Amino acid sequence: MLDPALGLILPATLQGELPDEIGTTSGTTRGAAQALAELCRRVEATGADSLWAVDHLFWPHAINECLTTLAIAAASTERVTLGSCILQLPLRQPSAVAKEVTSLQHLADGRFVLGLGVGSHAGEYERAGIDFARRGQLMDAGVATIKAAWASASESAPNYRQLPASVRVPLWFGGASPRARRRAAEHGDGWIPLFVTPEDYAPSLEALRHETEQAGRAPDAVTPAVVVFVHVGDDDAHARGSKWLSELYGLPPKAFARHLVAGPADECAAALRRFGDAGARHIAVMVAGVGALAHFATLRSAFVGATPPINHTVGKNSTAPATNAIPVGVLS
Repeated sequence: MLDPALGLILPATLQGELPDEIGTTSGTTRGAAQALAELCRRVEATGADSLWAVDHLFWPHAINECLTTLAIAAASTERVTLGSCILQLPLRQPSAVAKEVTSLQHLADGRFVLGLGVGSHAGEYERAGIDFARRGQLMDAGVATIKAAWASASESAPNYRQLPASVRVPLWFGGASPRARRRAAEHGDGWIPLFVTPEDYAPSLEALRHETEQAGRAPDAVTPAVVVFVHVGDDDAHARGSKWLSELYGLPPKAFARHLVAGPADECAAALRRFGDAGARHIAVMVAGVGALAHFATLRSAFVGATPPINHTVGKNSTAPATNAIPVGVLS
């Protein structure tokens, strides 16, 4: 069996990510778009299979907006799959999301995947004026609204349709709960949970396939994926990564004891392969620390067992050979 495809979740901001680029360490916005585009090009040049952006409207730390980030990624890359990981649909107006993501699909030449989830932070919902207790209902209604907006493009009535239509946007669903998994089974093209171990993943994937079949679909209709926290390094790599995640999420470091992959690159790569052995076909790496590009390049080199074609001054038109990238068309 091939190793899973390997992608990177982009840093929430570029602070400290590209210190040689203008606008990334001064706290200003000068050059920020160019720096983000350069980071995306450099990650693609490592041979990455995908690039993802996180989503929070309100958060204790600075965080770039998800779909705006992906629009820049779409304009600055040529090969990688692009996706939201995970856009919290209940916090947004679904018909507007439908329009935004078809536009992104055009910009990305069909490489975009819409990852959706409900989130887990009641305070964020309160600040947004949305009932946290209704987030599941809002998600289900929002998915239906998005599909109706997309379907309007083919209606015969000449007025008030969403045009132009794009090629189909695959829907991936986050969340490790049984309800989130069933939502993926019923409506999804992919399932991409967080906070799961390889030991948890295998039985959950078996349940997903059973639930997908119960929904009247082929049991393998949903691409199995996973998000994994990683910190590449020696000695106290786990402590450093756990501290970084603790500050990001406001949780004690011990909360990440079972969910952070940390250590030398070859050990991290071996740990990721355990998710592949458990059935994951795509792994989205969230680097638990600053310097996501360096962590990911080192990790990917160990993961594929060869030195990737890294060029830290890669130009806009530079490309890297694809490895086991998953074309978006295969995800549908």
